[in-house]
Amino acid sequence: MGPTGQPTRPPLYTTAERARRDATRWTLVQGILAPLQFLVFLVSLFLVMRTLATGQGEAAANLSVVAKTLVLYAIMVTGSIWEKAVFGRYLFAPAFYWEDVVSMAVLALHTAYLAALGFGLLDTAGLMWLALAAYLTYAANATQFVLKLRAARLQAPSRLALQAGAAR
Repeated sequence: MGPTGQPTRPPLYTTAERARRDATRWTLVQGILAPLQFLVFLVSLFLVMRTLATGQGEAAANLSVVAKTLVLYAIMVTGSIWEKAVFGRYLFAPAFYWEDVVSMAVLALHTAYLAALGFGLLDTAGLMWLALAAYLTYAANATQFVLKLRAARLQAPSRLALQAGAAR
């Protein structure tokens, strides 16, 4: 139990994992791709909503969802490499287990969109609703990761503590 009587959680990273996280170039890649994906998501969300509301801009909306999906694939592949570098496994490391579970749903929905688009399985409205389902799941997953990053920052040793330890 912590000082407030709340159960304490184990740190997100061990000292060795934190060192590996800070040393791998894949951390920087994730730090670039995550905001890029969010920007593509926002633009695409606008285009999808516009197409649903007006029936116009179908090609732009479809292209934007394809772009979002390609960025998603890039972040998932590089994220798996990052997870292997930091935790020793490509997916479902205990520290990111639930984020990875939801990521699989995000991937499935985005891939279903590509399949439906490529094989003509849905009309425009159906495609746009499928994109929105994928985006809702993505938003939940992005929230998971933001909360996890916040927790990691809160658990990180402070610079003062590090300096005090180094002075000993």
